[in-house]
Amino acid sequence: MSYVSDAGFFPYGKKPHDILKKRILDVISKASSLTQPNIIVIACNTASTIALDLLRAELNIPIVGVVPAIKPAASLSKSKVVMVLGTHTTVNSAYVKMLITDFATECKVLVEDSEALVLASEQKLLGKAFDPDIVTQEIQRIFNKPDAFDTDVLVLACTHFPLINAEIKNALPHHVTVIDSGLAIANRTHSLLKIEHQTCSPILDPEVPFYTTGNVDSEQAKQNKTKQNKAKQSKTKQNKAKQSKTKQN
Repeated sequence: MSYVSDAGFFPYGKKPHDILKKRILDVISKASSLTQPNIIVIACNTASTIALDLLRAELNIPIVGVVPAIKPAASLSKSKVVMVLGTHTTVNSAYVKMLITDFATECKVLVEDSEALVLASEQKLLGKAFDPDIVTQEIQRIFNKPDAFDTDVLVLACTHFPLINAEIKNALPHHVTVIDSGLAIANRTHSLLKIEHQTCSPILDPEVPFYTTGNVDSEQAKQNKTKQNKAKQSKTKQNKAKQSKTKQN
């Protein structure tokens, strides 16, 4: 597995579509040639909603895009008012409009963008000073708009937002359910890998190379965090194994 970050062109959210399409195709094509993957996951709603069809037409490899979970949100909603929260480009894309037309015609779908939440997510991811009050203020601003309080399902339409999922939930009215497409994307990726290779056995403690178009120090912070999380997971597994052995004895 390899991780590729276009940090040198961040953020995507408000850049023109034609420029983004060219950039995304260029970065993914070069990354694919470099890493020779079995499958590509475009882990960005903005990139997926504007460039997924282009990438699939240009690259001869299975590609999974991350797009807003509008279909399950519409099914889950009881008030039939759903909000899609993402970057400006994502929520105003033709792809999202198509998803709404195809799967949520019985709902009122509110679309909201928040660059403030994207930046807050990045701050938290990189271990920088993070003020949860920024999240609270931004959610309050959004839900003070007309019809917003009738929302009972909020779709996180940016892959950054699950990083501050707890802060978002704490700031929301209690009747709002939060969903994202993370689990569905993971299941789809696993399914395609099994089809491609007949089996998909987990690899224990793999080394993950990181590639970036941006500042190396910034990506190093992400890599260090990943190593720390893996160390914690390994320690947790060891502790569970010890506890299980103790019970058996």
